[in-house]
Amino acid sequence: MIGKLTALKNKVISKTAATKEQHSQHLVALDIGTEFVKALIARVHGDQLTIIGTGRVRQHLADMQSGAIADISAVVTNCEQALSQAETMAGVSARSVVIGIAGELVQGLTVTVKVNRKDSQKALDIAEIDRIIKLIQEKASSRAAQKLQSETGGKAPELKLVNSALVSIDIDGYKVTNPVGFQGKEVMVQLFTAFAPQIHIGALEKTAHELDVDLVAVAAEPFAVARSVIGNNPNANMSAILIDVGGGTTDIAVVNEGGVEGTKMFGIGGRVFTKSIERELGLDYIQAEALKLGLSDGRTPSTKRPQVEDALRKTLDIWLSGVELALSEFKNLDQLPNQILLCGGGASLLMLREALADSNWYEELPFTKKPIIKLIQPKEVISIVDSTGDIDDHTYITAMGLLRVGADTLGLFELPSGSIRERLNRLLSV
Repeated sequence: MIGKLTALKNKVISKTAATKEQHSQHLVALDIGTEFVKALIARVHGDQLTIIGTGRVRQHLADMQSGAIADISAVVTNCEQALSQAETMAGVSARSVVIGIAGELVQGLTVTVKVNRKDSQKALDIAEIDRIIKLIQEKASSRAAQKLQSETGGKAPELKLVNSALVSIDIDGYKVTNPVGFQGKEVMVQLFTAFAPQIHIGALEKTAHELDVDLVAVAAEPFAVARSVIGNNPNANMSAILIDVGGGTTDIAVVNEGGVEGTKMFGIGGRVFTKSIERELGLDYIQAEALKLGLSDGRTPSTKRPQVEDALRKTLDIWLSGVELALSEFKNLDQLPNQILLCGGGASLLMLREALADSNWYEELPFTKKPIIKLIQPKEVISIVDSTGDIDDHTYITAMGLLRVGADTLGLFELPSGSIRERLNRLLSV
C-alpha cells in the first residue's frame, strides 16, 4: 500500500527557497498548543533525528481559542521564550521551523477517484499519475469547503492545502504499491488531504515572520501524530485510532494498514474539563486546573475528589459522544482498528482513559472487539531519539510528529536512490 511507503506531500509554506543542504543539520518543531508552547530542536543525521533542546512555556487564557491563535503578539512572546529555552539547551540557533495547526475548522479527508484511461495498453508513467493526483486534490478542496460550510451553517472560510498522503492505488481492481509501468483501463486512487483556513495559516505565517525563522511547513496536528508512529518502514501495517487531547481540541486520526484514512477534530479539550470544575465548585481557573491534575497524581485531597469527579462526569459524557460521532464518519472502513493510542496533555486525565476503557461508548461503531486503550510513549516514535531526558511522556508526541513532517518535507532522511518512495515524494512535491 502506498500509505505504508508514506509517499506524502507536505504543503510547503516557506519564506525562502532554502535548499536541503541549508536545513540538513537542525530542525525545530513548534507545537503552539492552547495550554503550552513546546519547542524541540533536533539534529539530523542519516535516517534519525536526535532531540538536543527543549522549551516549554504556558499560554495565557486569551492567547488561544479552540486550538487557533487569538492573540498573535502574545503567542509570539511565548514562542520566543520556548525557542530561547531550547536553543540554550541545544547550544545552537536553529531557524528551520515546522509548526502544527489544529482547530475545529481544519478538515482532513480521504477522497477516492476512479479514472477510465483511453488507452488501457499504455503503461502508466509519473506524468499521468501526477495529473490524476491534481484532479483528486481539486475535488478534495471542493469537498472540504462544502463540508465546512455545512458544519458552520454559513459561508466557509478560504481553505489551503497543508498536507497530502497517498493511501492506495488500484489498477483494474488490483492493488499496487508502484503504479509506474502497469497497464490497465481503470485506475482508482485514494488520497488523504488536510486543509486549514487561510486566516489560521496567515496567523502562523505572521508568527514565524515575527520570530524571524524559516517556516518550512505547516502540518495538521493529527496528521503529524500519525507520521510519528508510522515512520519509513515500507512493510509497516499498523492500524490504530490516534487521539490527541489538547487544551482546546481533541484531534483524531485513523491509520489503517499504514495509511492515514482521515482526521477529525472537535472543540473539547483539557480546558473545557477544567472549566467544568471551575463552574461547579465556584473556583478560579488555576485552582480548578490544580484539582483536575491532582486526580491523576494523588495531589487532590480525598475530601475534594468526589466533587471534582462529579463535576467532570457530564463533560466526559459529552467528550465520549464527540469521539463516537467523529469515528462514525469513517464510513469507508468496514471496521475500525481496535487499538486506541492517546497523547496530549488532556490524555493525562485518568478519568478520561477509564471512560474510554470501561464504558460502552463503542458498541454502535464497527469495532470487531472492545478497543484497547494506551498512551503513546516517546520511545515508540519512529526514528526520533531524545538526548535531553526531558521527553518523558505522551505530552510531547505531537511536537515529535512535527519533526517527522519537517524531515519528510525537506527530504532529510536518506533513502535508496531510485526507490519508489523517492519517486513518489518527488511526484508529490511542490
